[in-house]
Formats: sequence, C-alpha cells, structure tokens
Amino acid sequence: MTVLLEGPGVTVPDVVAVARGGERVRLTDGASGRMRAARSIVEQLAEGDPVYGITTGFGALATTTIPTERRADLQRSLIRSHAAGMGPPVEAEVVRAMMFLRARTLALGYSGARPLVAEGLVRLLNAGIVPRVPEHGSLGASGDLAPLAHVGLVLIGEGEVMAGSGTQDAATVLARNGIAPVVLAEKEGLALTNGTDGMLGMLCLAVHDAAYLLTVADIVAGLSVEGLLATDRAYAADLQALRPHPGQAASAANLRAVLAGSPIVASHRRGCLRVQDAYSIRCTPQVHGAARDTLAFAREVTDRELAAAIDNPMVLPDGRVESCGNFHGAPVAFAADYLAIALAEVGAIAERRLDRLLDQNRSYGLPPFLADDPGVDSGLMIGQYTAAAMCAENRRLAAPASVDSYPTSAMQEDHVSMGWSGARKLRRVIANLRRILAIEWVAAARAVELREPLEPADGTGAAVRLLRGCVAGPGPDRALSPELHAAEDLLGDEALVEAVETVTGRLA
Repeated sequence: MTVLLEGPGVTVPDVVAVARGGERVRLTDGASGRMRAARSIVEQLAEGDPVYGITTGFGALATTTIPTERRADLQRSLIRSHAAGMGPPVEAEVVRAMMFLRARTLALGYSGARPLVAEGLVRLLNAGIVPRVPEHGSLGASGDLAPLAHVGLVLIGEGEVMAGSGTQDAATVLARNGIAPVVLAEKEGLALTNGTDGMLGMLCLAVHDAAYLLTVADIVAGLSVEGLLATDRAYAADLQALRPHPGQAASAANLRAVLAGSPIVASHRRGCLRVQDAYSIRCTPQVHGAARDTLAFAREVTDRELAAAIDNPMVLPDGRVESCGNFHGAPVAFAADYLAIALAEVGAIAERRLDRLLDQNRSYGLPPFLADDPGVDSGLMIGQYTAAAMCAENRRLAAPASVDSYPTSAMQEDHVSMGWSGARKLRRVIANLRRILAIEWVAAARAVELREPLEPADGTGAAVRLLRGCVAGPGPDRALSPELHAAEDLLGDEALVEAVETVTGRLA
C-alpha cells in the first residue's frame, strides 16, 4: 500500500497507516504543481516590500529586514534555534504522524515551500528515518515549534535520529540512505515549523484508539453483567430511545448484542429479589455513550484539521501573502482535553464494576476476590488496586491543559493553547484505560467461569475464549502481572472486537 499525498483528503486511517503501519507515501503531481505555483509568488515577493517570514525575522523580530544574501542563513538559523526541546524522545509513531501531516500542509500549496521540502519529509518516512524529538518544548501556539524544528533539523542534515534504544547522527544516516540534506530557501524554515502537526497527529491516533476501546468497554461490561448476575433489561431499545443520545444508543445496542441469548442472564430473569442493578451496571450505556458522543466531537475537529492549511503567513493564489492565526492549537487542545475527561470516566466506571466483582458482599455468591482458596489465596485483589491507581492518575490527567497559557516571544505570542501538552496527557489516559479494561476483562471472565454450569452468551463467550488463549482461568494464585500484561497486549492488537464480532455481527 502507498498513501498518495495530494494534500486534501487525508484521513485518520491514512495517518494511522503511515505512523504505525509504516506505509509508504508518495507526493502526487497535483500537489507538486500547487506547491510550485505558490513558490513562484514567494520568489516574486522576495524582491519587493518586507513580508513576514520571507524578508523579515520571526516573532518579536518581525520588524527586522533580512538582506537577500542572508535569507538562506535565516531559515537555517530558525530551524537550529527552535530545535530547543528537552526530555525523553516522543514515540516513533508520533514523530511519523507529525512528519506526514506537515508534508500534507505543504502539499496544499499555501505555504510557499518548494516540492523538494515535502518530498524530503516523504523520503525520511519511506526510509524509516525517525528524528529524535524531545517531549518538552511546544506550547501549541505558533504550532508545535520545537518538535517540528527537530524534524527540520534532520531534514537539513543535522540533529539526531532514533536508532534502536539510542540515537545516531542524522548526517550519517542520511548519507547511508542516499538522501541529500535540503538547503532551505526563503519561507521554508518557517513553513516546516509553523504547524499543529504534532498535537494533531496525536489526536488522530487517539481518536482511532478511543473508538476501539469504547467498543471493548461495552464487551467487557457485558461480561461483568453476567459475572454479577445482573440484568440486561435496562439496555432495552425502547428505554434507551427515551433519552436519544446517539452514543448511548450505540453502547446499549452493543450490550444487547454481546448478551443476546445469555443463559446466565436468563437464569435470574424471574424471581430475583433485586429490582435494579447498581449504577456502574445500569448506567453503563449512559457513561460509555457520553464518551462516544465526545469522541464524535473530537473526530469532527480532527477531520476539519485534516482539511486545514496550517501555516503563517499563508500564500494565497491571488498573490497575497497574509499573516493569520491558523497555527493556534486551540481547536485541537480543546478536543484533546474533552476526550481525556470522557475516557477517564470510562475507566472510572470500569473500576467500579471490577470492584463489585471482587467484593463477596456485592457479587452475589462469588468467592472473595475470585480467589481459589480465600485466605491462602488473594485472587485478583491487587489487580483492583492497580486499576484504582490508574484511575487516580487519569483523574489528574483529565485536568485540562488548554485553560493554561504562558506568554512568549517578548509578548508577541501572548496567548498559547498548550495543545501539545493536552495531547500528551490524552495518550497517557488512553494507555491507562486500555490497562484498566484489561484487568476488568480478566476478572469478569473468571467470574463468568465461576458461574458454571451456567454458560455465557455467544458474544461474551467469544471474549472468554480469546482470553484463555494466553491467560489461564480460575485456580490457585500465580504471578498476576504477566496475565494482566497479556490481556493488555491482546487489546493493543485489537483482537477482541474481531473475535466477538464473528458471532455477534458488526458492533458499533
């Protein structure tokens, strides 16, 4: 597969394919043509009146005119000075997403960069060369300046690239791959750095992951319903329609599908003294559904950003070069913060279901902590501690980054989005949510098996069978961490939904 980079039309699956799947990228002829047209405008303006970023300095130095013979130095100096990040390197998939998305904006033809600049980014991607981008440095206002500058540094043959667990000199790696460093011309250093591509790349990956995990959350919740001898009556379509939120309807439909025909649920449909279940069971569609609706908003923002030209100044087809604020990360920052809040709550309600499964006073006949020999064995007791610890961390991470701001560049850039920080937090929330759901899956599967001879539904049964391929069922205590990691890895491989859908049909 080769992802054709036209500029318009880039999708979240494209970003995931390039960032994670290592798919090759090719710049189209149409994109190159648009870039050449915009470049001709830049070259004409370079001989005229001062134009920001073309014949002047940057930020608070925008009133300083740069003579013609120093303009290549200006672009190179911009990359060098802005590559000021610190801390550990960000993940390779984030860097690849960022590179691909920066090439996407350049390909739209509003940045005034030559095609060879976008082609340079594409060559790095196709060669598997990943610049070392430190985690700290972006405030998300004039784009992700420092992270993008570290990418630009490699493009011009400087800086470092990732190599296994360490780094290598970029110039050496480029030479080994037959890639010549790019010598930047007017506007091109600015065009490489003035984008929201880092935070947007992380939001694209988060939207993809969250969509999968919300379906996982419904499946695992269905297992907990069976394990707790709860009812599915609250998920009935006519009841759910009384509160017509689309995400709630989708979540309830998933629960009905995975629980369809459940002998466990049928065993206590009549004659049970309980008239209703606890909120963590009964309100699952409302909480999961609200998160789905939040995800829908984040996906809309993502799709709009993937259609947007993010740079400053913009080179317009009528020959104007205009300064604007399209590089400000507020739309992405708000979406990342909002999604982090919602996903933190999905983890929180999962932890409450997990706790009920382990508490003999609320689990309706299950042994304490699902232990084989309670007292000698602790069962899954400490698994709940681990889930609670990650829920607590997610609560802290759900505090929004986008309400903060620090003025920079001598007050020229006096309001920033903190979108990079919001996206970094969101990645941690998603990783924690995946682990929390893995722990609930392990516990709920064990609880269902302890209900034998009653059998689970076909859908939930498929979830148990998949887990049993790498995690043993009820029995004496053994090291728990490897089993929890194995369940987490299965969720990372996106195997659970596929396994369940083979018997339930397509889930939302």
